[in-house]
Amino acid sequence: MQKELVIFDCDGVLVDSEGLGNRVLVEFIAEFGLAMELEEAILLFKGCKMADCVAVIEQRLGKKMPPDFVTQLRTRTAEAFERELRPVEGIEAALDKINLPICVASSGPPEKIKLALRVTNLLPRFEGRIFSSYQIGSWKPAPDLFLHAAKSMGFQAACCTVVEDSILGVRAGVTAGMRVLGYTEQSEATLLEASGASVFYSMYQLPSLLCTNCLLCYRTIRQ
Repeated sequence: MQKELVIFDCDGVLVDSEGLGNRVLVEFIAEFGLAMELEEAILLFKGCKMADCVAVIEQRLGKKMPPDFVTQLRTRTAEAFERELRPVEGIEAALDKINLPICVASSGPPEKIKLALRVTNLLPRFEGRIFSSYQIGSWKPAPDLFLHAAKSMGFQAACCTVVEDSILGVRAGVTAGMRVLGYTEQSEATLLEASGASVFYSMYQLPSLLCTNCLLCYRTIRQ
């Protein structure tokens, strides 16, 4: 019987990178004269593609960033990941209990996704099942990345559950016609719920939220 596909976002869902990555960004843009609190950066940039992040920075600064800004930022981020990145608390225990097909669908470049998974020892769980917006030229909240991941894995959208932590990611999953579980803190739950997610607060809860014997999915695939 066909089981559901679980599509994981990467940053903030599998790896605890939102605070770390945005800290690097805040420190870097401060060198150009833009002061921003870490909390504000996370709120502004969570789930956003890099081009949109740069546009916000340039609008606030009133000038263009250097041509190598993104390259330098990615280098600094990669160095921080190598030193400090950790898996999201409880994700390893959750993955051990999830007896379902899984994959990663992230807005980040493939090399960043693989680096994050490698340094947190999660890469073997997802090797060969990593999908990036950069591979298809479409970013969340467009549904294309999730639909591409589902098709590549041999699933229809109705048989997929997306695990996300950003509003943009939740919107993408909902638009794709998939069930969306929003991993968040209680203080941010309302925002994800309003975008269409069923929220949860601990990765230890995740296995119990997933469909392990989905007759509806089986019938959908067979039709």
